[in-house]
Amino acid sequence: MANEAKPSPCDIGDKFVHEGCGEEVQVEHIKAYVCKPSVKSDKAVIVIHDIFGWRLPNTRYMADLLTANGFIAICPDFFVGQEPWNPSDDWASFNDWLKTRHSSKIDKEMDVVVKYLQEQCGAKKIGVVGFCWGGAAVHHVMLKNPHLKAGVSNYGVIRLFEDGCNLLHPTFFIFAEKDDHIPLEQASFLPDQKLKEKCKVHYEVKIYPGQTHGFVHRKREDINPEDKRYIEEGRRDMLNWLKKYV
Repeated sequence: MANEAKPSPCDIGDKFVHEGCGEEVQVEHIKAYVCKPSVKSDKAVIVIHDIFGWRLPNTRYMADLLTANGFIAICPDFFVGQEPWNPSDDWASFNDWLKTRHSSKIDKEMDVVVKYLQEQCGAKKIGVVGFCWGGAAVHHVMLKNPHLKAGVSNYGVIRLFEDGCNLLHPTFFIFAEKDDHIPLEQASFLPDQKLKEKCKVHYEVKIYPGQTHGFVHRKREDINPEDKRYIEEGRRDMLNWLKKYV
């Protein structure tokens, strides 16, 4: 998604070399990656992966970043054992693949993970962060789940929730100016008059200049000086939103 040299809008981009600081656990019927800070914390963040699944090193890097900032972080397998998308797969089959993995069909798994964080990890406040497929999932749970405190949606597919104005919790939406997968006309749905009239909680929509889909978690910081600025800014904005509301 972040590699401009490839024509596919959901290309893998830069796959980080990152082993992770946490551990894999079984949470009822779900496998998950969990990372805990060295100092006890009662604040947790659920990390919702993109189409490349819960084992993508980039996503675990984001979970570890959250933990480095004081949060318990958990990245569950929201595909629940189904295979993630592989960059070598035929893009002509993508829509059929996606039909069995809709980002609004995660409520059962969210309830299981929230219960685990509360009962096994001592979490009292829980936020959520998602990327691409997971960004759309964040939008969904911000409309539905009363147990969460805040969310950050990174380049989620807005057209999936075109009536999604009644947010329950403070939500930050991150978009990329040069995103071929989510054009700006889709992103512009969010700050329109309907959202301004209906949304009763704090929300923010931010578009990062010159960036492409996946820039927060799939671009190397050293790709070029201009990108580095916005990659770091996006991550900083994500953390600041969670620190403020979770």
